[in-house]
Formats: sequence, structure tokens, C-alpha cells
Amino acid sequence: MEELNLPKHTYRIKNNQKQKLIFDNIRKKFVALTPEEWVRQNFISYLVENKNFPSSLLSIEFAFKLNNTSKRSDIVSFGRKGEPVLIVECKASNVKITQKVFDQIARYNMKLKVKFLIVTNGLVHYCCKFDNEKQSFIFLNDIPEYSQIC
Repeated sequence: MEELNLPKHTYRIKNNQKQKLIFDNIRKKFVALTPEEWVRQNFISYLVENKNFPSSLLSIEFAFKLNNTSKRSDIVSFGRKGEPVLIVECKASNVKITQKVFDQIARYNMKLKVKFLIVTNGLVHYCCKFDNEKQSFIFLNDIPEYSQIC
């Protein structure tokens, strides 16, 4: 798979008769290794191994309802009391991060109401924090450690 702008990690990859699969340590199963999944798995490893996010407090493809429509957020991190604190929207590395992607994660946040949002295609990462006072987002230069979020 393509090299991303993230630290390298080791992954369990295998082939079945139809496709390549990658082991998801959070979901504890092999999943189809699509370009978006490659970004997601690399970003999960980055959060857990480099930013000290507890893997037990991450949910992958977190399902929820928004205006009676089923949605799935790529990665949601929870605080120690079980409240969502961060949403990550992953795109394949060939997908440009556009306003449409930011609009998508902002819609998800209407329901989840987290303080931190991340959008990534594995090559470019944007992280922002919600400012309650100004009711706006502040873009950050770096992705915070878990201890800075909770």
C-alpha cells in the first residue's frame, strides 16, 4: 500500500480468494483493505501508539442517527466517562480534503458534539478544536495527545 504521512507501524495483512484484508485491532477482525481503510488503520495506530489514545476508548465506524438517517463516523474517541470527545473522518489518500469533507464532519458533530475534529487522507491532516465562547473552530498546528483532550 501507499506510504502515508504518518509513522510506520506493523500490520497483519492477508489475502483471501477475493481481496486483501487487514487486521483491525479495535474491531478484532480482518476487514477489506481498501485505500480508505489503509488510511484509517494507519491513523488508529498513530492515535494509539504516538498520541496515547486508549484503544479501549476508540470506536471504528461508529453508527448513529442524524435526522432519521443512519451515519457512520470513521473513528470516534471517548472520554473516561464515556462521552465522545473526538471525531476523525478518513479519506483515501487520492481524495482531496475539500469543504465538502469538512461539512460532512461538521454534520456528524451536530449529533456527537465533540470538542475536537480531525480530517485526514493520510497525507494531509487537519485538526480543530471547538471554541464554545465564539461558537467556531480553531485549527491546531498539531494533533493533541489524549491527555490534552480529556
